[in-house]
Amino acid sequence: MVKNIRNLIPGLRRTDTNVPSQGVSVDMGEFDYGKDMDKRKMSFFNPLDPLPKYEYYAKDTWTGRIKNTRPSLDVLRKPPDPDDLPPPPEDDDRPKVKLVRFGWVLGVMIRCMLNIWGVIMFLRLPWITSQAGIILTYVIILMSVTITTITATSVSAISTNGKIYSGGTYFMISRSLGPELGAPIGLLFAFANALACSLNTVGFAETVRDVLKENDAQIVDDVNDVRIIGTITIVILLCITFAGMSWEAKAQILFFIALLLSLANYFVGTILPPTPEKQAVGFFGYQAEIFLSNLLPSFRGKDGSFFRMFSIFFPSATGILSGVNICGDLKDPTGGIPKGTLMAIFWTTLSYLFIAITCASTVVRDASGNVNDSLALSNSSIHCTGLGCKFGWNFDRCEQNYTCSSGLANNFQVLTTVSGSGHLITIGIFAATLSSALGFLVSAPKIFQCLCKDNIYPYIGFFGKGYGKNNEPLRGYMLMFTIALAFILIGDLNTIAPLISNFFLCSYGLINFSCFHATVTRSPGWRPEFRYFNPWTSLFASFLSFILMFLFTWWAALVTSAIVLCLLGYVTYNKPQINWGSSYQASFYNMALSFSMSLTGVSDHVKNYRPQCLVLTGPPNTRPALVDFVGTFTKNISLMICGNIIVEDEKSSFPQHSTDMLVDWLNQRKVRSFYTSFNADSLKEGASNLMQASGLGKLKPNTLVIGYKLNWQECKPESLQDYVNTIRCVQLQILFTNICLFAMYIDAV
Repeated sequence: MVKNIRNLIPGLRRTDTNVPSQGVSVDMGEFDYGKDMDKRKMSFFNPLDPLPKYEYYAKDTWTGRIKNTRPSLDVLRKPPDPDDLPPPPEDDDRPKVKLVRFGWVLGVMIRCMLNIWGVIMFLRLPWITSQAGIILTYVIILMSVTITTITATSVSAISTNGKIYSGGTYFMISRSLGPELGAPIGLLFAFANALACSLNTVGFAETVRDVLKENDAQIVDDVNDVRIIGTITIVILLCITFAGMSWEAKAQILFFIALLLSLANYFVGTILPPTPEKQAVGFFGYQAEIFLSNLLPSFRGKDGSFFRMFSIFFPSATGILSGVNICGDLKDPTGGIPKGTLMAIFWTTLSYLFIAITCASTVVRDASGNVNDSLALSNSSIHCTGLGCKFGWNFDRCEQNYTCSSGLANNFQVLTTVSGSGHLITIGIFAATLSSALGFLVSAPKIFQCLCKDNIYPYIGFFGKGYGKNNEPLRGYMLMFTIALAFILIGDLNTIAPLISNFFLCSYGLINFSCFHATVTRSPGWRPEFRYFNPWTSLFASFLSFILMFLFTWWAALVTSAIVLCLLGYVTYNKPQINWGSSYQASFYNMALSFSMSLTGVSDHVKNYRPQCLVLTGPPNTRPALVDFVGTFTKNISLMICGNIIVEDEKSSFPQHSTDMLVDWLNQRKVRSFYTSFNADSLKEGASNLMQASGLGKLKPNTLVIGYKLNWQECKPESLQDYVNTIRCVQLQILFTNICLFAMYIDAV
């Protein structure tokens, strides 16, 4: 093999047939390419570089492979011979690990749809429609979809700007806005996912409780039954997540099929003729009178307000980031996230709109649920004024006494009543709630694991340890399980929902702002493949999200803001040693360049005169007294440049310090100054060139500060003359550059 490589590289030939033990004999004389032995046509790309040593091409007898190959450009441009290729890696008889990776349909679209089709759609959407009416319900749905769609486009732009690793939303925000904002939002978003898991688990527990009550099998009471069933459910979901991502994906497919069947069952039920039992609970089929009566709002009870309805509905739109949260387990996150997320939003929005208008067109707001209230069975002389009278039912008594137990405004299980088979709707509720709870339970630890690995906050690294072939955060699962269980014990769906809306709105606002900021700063690293987004719509969605936070639950918004500010202050104070190339770094450059260009158009005036000093300190840490003296009158509000003129003859006599170390020394001394070094043959030449070259626009030194030459009695005459000539040179330049020379006789300390 060594012989073949030698023949491929022109100019590398042995002088004899034996391989020398050390070195190589290289013919560096005249070389006639036309008389080459193999008559090989040479490429003009082949440079005559100094040839490497023979050891780079020698055969390592211990491994039996080429050790370090360094072929020329000519060799790289030719297809290698099969005999010249290194042998394949040896099989170590270890079992090959096959990672679980998902496509955009299963990993993104179906996962997002399952999390969007959660407990709110089955148990609260008809009730919200009865409170807000069809018009305001459509406003709520479309406003939610507006925020989620713009957020999805922002997420798609960020996700196609580069490779996304595990961590989802936290990874995107932190790498775009930096750790200061990314770390607090990542912590809150992981917490919000744990709350969403508890929300859907409580919705599942409410449905199971209602089924048990119908069969006279209540355990304790309404609230405690929800707590008991919810606790058992979350434990089972935790066991499924411990089984791994492959089992979780198989369960999601079954849930998706059950949801499709339940939705089809509901829409079929709306066109079937209603039975007397269904009419008693308020279902009369499609009726224009019912549609018109439900068109306008009719707010009732303590939750009767538009923004309260909005806050309860909004968690149903929070599943759009489910695919992003497991981006580390996707085959192609860059292409899959935009397609899957936007398709999921489209189909789920259609389902919400159709469910809202169909239930509001077929079910009255109030019904008694008593079959004896039929006008056909009762005395026809009874005066009846309600909407049910037009369809042969008298619900006036329960409406006047506010004791109606059925109807759109009183029964959370309206979809079960309307559907062709109530059992399929129950199965759909189970599938929706369990799939969403399972999805959020998987997403939260993945986000938290990435946050733990970045080591931004202390004492949380313990939960970031991964296990198994997919690096599953088992400790993170246990932590999120504990948080979800704590909120499950609250047992009230309407209390948990506004809290979740608050956390998710905060996350959506930051995602949209990060997309806007990265676009307007024109960072060189911002080149997303997804082009169907606009930075100004992202900014609009960001402001809308923050405003809705306070309109939904003002005290929760204040608590969230306080937590974010505390976490932000901690990260800002500690300044973690990480550099992710955030958009804030790009904005600093843009602002500095813009202000510097604007300053060139500002005329000089005596009132605005500032001493802008060039201080010949050498390495600043060698003359701290001179640095401190100049800092006393620049006061950190005027330009100060510490210059280090490196004379060629004296270069070896002074230690050379790195620029970063000297800047750190200035920062620790709380001196606001730049540092620059300059190589010159003499002090005079270096000072003259440094004064002319340093600075930017109007930010140029107008004052030269030099230290007193302490060794003037012992130094060489040439050195003393160079020092004096430096002062004279600066005095001559005053006539042309208006530079004022201050000769500061400061002892070097």
